[in-house]
Amino acid sequence: MLMYSTCIFCNRSLDTNEAIEIFPVGRRIAFDGSKGRLWVICRRCERWNLSPLEIRWEVIEECERLFRETRLRVSTDNIGMAKLPEGLELVRLGRPLRGEFAAWRYGDQFGRRRRRSAMYTTAGVGALGIVVVGGAAVGISLGGGYWGYVQLVRWIANERIATRLRHPDSDEKIKVQLKHLEKSRLVPGETPGEWELHMKYARGCSSGFTGGDADTLVYRGDDATEIAGKLMARANRSGGSKKTIGQAVRRIESVGNPESFLTEAVRESERLRREKAGDNPKKLEKSTEGSLAKLPGDIRLAIEMAVHEEGERRAMEGELDILEAAWKNAEEIAAIADSLLVPTEVDEFVTAEKEREGAERKIIVPAGAGSSAPGEPAVAQRSDPPGEAPDRSGSDESE
Repeated sequence: MLMYSTCIFCNRSLDTNEAIEIFPVGRRIAFDGSKGRLWVICRRCERWNLSPLEIRWEVIEECERLFRETRLRVSTDNIGMAKLPEGLELVRLGRPLRGEFAAWRYGDQFGRRRRRSAMYTTAGVGALGIVVVGGAAVGISLGGGYWGYVQLVRWIANERIATRLRHPDSDEKIKVQLKHLEKSRLVPGETPGEWELHMKYARGCSSGFTGGDADTLVYRGDDATEIAGKLMARANRSGGSKKTIGQAVRRIESVGNPESFLTEAVRESERLRREKAGDNPKKLEKSTEGSLAKLPGDIRLAIEMAVHEEGERRAMEGELDILEAAWKNAEEIAAIADSLLVPTEVDEFVTAEKEREGAERKIIVPAGAGSSAPGEPAVAQRSDPPGEAPDRSGSDESE
């Protein structure tokens, strides 16, 4: 393969990729199919290395195929970026493609959680049976019998920590326990189409039981997306079946994109809460319906998918402006470089053909000539084949 392996600007390695077998150079590749351009972007100095002309077309076709198959992608009017599972980043120049949602990325992840949860549940039930039987044998009992033991185990489990955070105002360490997910929820924002995360938490970061009323923090914008992703991963700790994952994907696809789905999820959360509590303020305050932990399983999975997608998209969008500015400079250099490889006769022929086509479309005639007004384009006239006399049968008949 005729391609350099080091940057021509900083002389550092361009690294390799395993996604494009015929072009294993680079971790970020830019391509423009309409102009036949192919660059490897150095990740050290961020300069664009133009590839040799003779290897481009096959590589560009492969890049285009991989870009279209990758669902995690963002685009502006002139530039788009996609990240492959292998880690290779493709920068596509030209008319953007419609963004799509990647369902396949989450099947294995949720499946592993489901299997792990089933294993822990089986072990827990076995341990609980031993405790019940052993307690009965030594004369120890808990009110409610087996159901009492189940409630005790559930209460202990809900005291576990879902995530640890820093308070945004005081930088104090805080913790969100699993029980707090039953009171944390997504709520409509002040502006239509926006949403907020109202999160319950306890002060401190050590494990252990906490009592009393939990405090509430409100997150908005990118912070809400980031924190919601952490909380939903714990709310979905049991994973989901293929059927539930499929239902979650259909919910997102039905509204078009993850961002729109989050707005729909907020409305559904509010609907469930008011359906249970009505308009009673006290009941609304205490209601757990529609909370992060109490939403239907497919909605919970869909929210986690959506906030994860949005987080990655926003991170990628932050690089597009920088890439677009660099591309304009690289395109000027590429146009000059490629023109050096084309014979002068070819350039002259293309220019002449363009001028000829333009002249055929618009012919300016002198004042008084033809049927057109002075200085206006002539009206197309029918011409007789060479060597034949004009057809004047109409005038002969009139005479």
